[in-house]
Parts: sequence; structure tokens; C-alpha cells
Amino acid sequence: MRYSDVDLNHKTILITGGGGFIGSNLAFYFQKHYPDARVVVLDLFRSNLTLSNGNLKSFGHFKNLIGFNGEVISGDINDQTLLAKLSAHYKFDYIFHEAAISDTTALEQDLMIQTNVNAFKDLLDIAVAHGANMIYASSGATYGDAPSPQRVGCEAPQNVYGFSKLMMDHLARQYAQKHDSISIVGLRYFNVYGPREFFKNKTASMVVQFGHQLLAGKHPKLFENSDKILRDFIYIEDIVQANVLAMHPKESGVFNVGTGKARSFQSMVDILQKELGTAFACEYIPNPFIGRYQFHTEADIESTKAALDYSPCFEFEAGIAAYVPEIKRLFEQELS
Repeated sequence: MRYSDVDLNHKTILITGGGGFIGSNLAFYFQKHYPDARVVVLDLFRSNLTLSNGNLKSFGHFKNLIGFNGEVISGDINDQTLLAKLSAHYKFDYIFHEAAISDTTALEQDLMIQTNVNAFKDLLDIAVAHGANMIYASSGATYGDAPSPQRVGCEAPQNVYGFSKLMMDHLARQYAQKHDSISIVGLRYFNVYGPREFFKNKTASMVVQFGHQLLAGKHPKLFENSDKILRDFIYIEDIVQANVLAMHPKESGVFNVGTGKARSFQSMVDILQKELGTAFACEYIPNPFIGRYQFHTEADIESTKAALDYSPCFEFEAGIAAYVPEIKRLFEQELS
């Protein structure tokens, strides 16, 4: 679906983190709807480098970009020499900044702040110099365990990742106040699921993970009282919609991107079982995260609707139904 009537042909679009989940979906959106746009993907593609928690430093994967016809650059947004070359070689009209250390369990505070906050400032400087509108990934993690519905202005981050995203939002507001010739929009994603997330490994959504458990003939393992553990799950197409609408917002700012409806992990498994034609009994295990685990998230999206004309299109049932063919393909081609 095309979400904007703005003519982007012959415009130059930079997507950082373009080999990752959301970035690659944006790349294909623009390729499909604006074939004459120049789309430049920058990503620190995965290597054998890991964080102290054992997870990969980068989740960017070439398979997320198979079929993409634009320009692909491998590089680190912390590399100021690279950023200077990009700034000199291109004239960007829009910058979609999705690159980040996005692992919420990462303990490297120095790397988190350097990558998520300091490099963002460098990219904001490029946006100002080029007159490019900036759309960047903030996060629902900025709210920590704040009560639902989560509203902008009620932040209480519980980890360095959430803190880093909040610092990005502060920077963005400062730049927006000084440079009103461009728009700067931060999008606080809630629990995103959908195609091209598989290579996030253990940090991929439980939708794909439960889907693969069921396809493998396993009983889904849920925490006890999973019918009372709720999240605002949002399908990737609605994330793409919000990003595209944020290219020309009514105002700069930070906005939640969710459905505005909280759904349970139990409902996730129930919907998957219906779509996959399975009927395995759930196994319930003690929840080791009680006291340090969000039990309810729900985005307040009223300001998002007002500023971006955003309206989520996918209920949880519809999103999972749309995703199931890809879940099956991944199971057959990547796991079997």
C-alpha cells in the first residue's frame, strides 16, 4: 500500500540500518512505489563480533536486501570519516535513521551512548547541512514501567537502551527548535513484528518464535498468567506507514507508533494456532522476570494521528495472518 502522494522520484533517501528489520522494509517500500528515487542503504552488516551478553553486535543481514536494486554501503555510523564521505558525495533529501545498538539487554553503556546518541548528532548535522528531513527510530523502551497508556512526557527508562533513545529525543527537540527549515520526527516503536525480522535471532518477536515452535510440533511455552501479560504489538506495515507519513509531518516531534490496543501473549499463541492449524496444549512456566518486566504496554497514539494522519491498519489477527506465509517459508528454508 502506498501511504503518501508526495513525489519522491529523483529524490535521494538515506536509510541507516537498512540491512536490518525496519530499514530493509523501508528500502523495499521506496523501491516499489518510487522506482526513480535514489535509495542509499548504510548498514554495519553482521560479523563475528558479539556483545558481552553473547548477542551479535549487528543484526544486519544481506538476505534482508535480496531483490533490492539501490546502493548498499557497509559501514559504521560511528565512523566520522565515512559520514564525511557520505555527506560530500550525496545530497540527501530524507534521512531515515534506523541504525542502533538495539539489544535491550546489552550492558556496554559506552558503546550504547556512542552509537545511539553521539552518532545521531553527527547525522542530525548532515540533515541540517543537506536540508534533509530526518525520521529516526526512538523506542517504547523510553517509558520503562510507566503505566499504560504510555504518553510522551512520561518517560522512565529502566535500561541504557531506553535511556539512549530518550537522549536522542532530547537532541532532536533541540535541533528542531534551532532548525525549522527541516522536520525532525522521532517514532517510538512499540512491539514490532513481521517479515525481515528473523535475522534478529533471539531478539526477534515472539510471533515468529512461537510460530516456529508450533511448526516444529512443539508445545508453546508461555509464562504463567500470559493472558494477563499484554503488549502493544504492531505489524511492520504500520511501522512503514508511520515512517512515510513522518516525511512531511504537520510538526516536528516525538510520537508513539503502536496500535493503541494491548494484546496478550496468550492471544498471540491462540491466533497462531488458528492460522497454522495446530492445537498444541500450552506449557506454562514460572516467570523469572517478575519485578523487572513490563506487564502492560499500550501506546497513546492520539498525537501521532493528529501530527502524521497516522491510522493503524492491522489488528493483531490481521497482522499475524499476513505474516504466516513468511513464517512458514522461513521454517522451510532457514530452519529445516
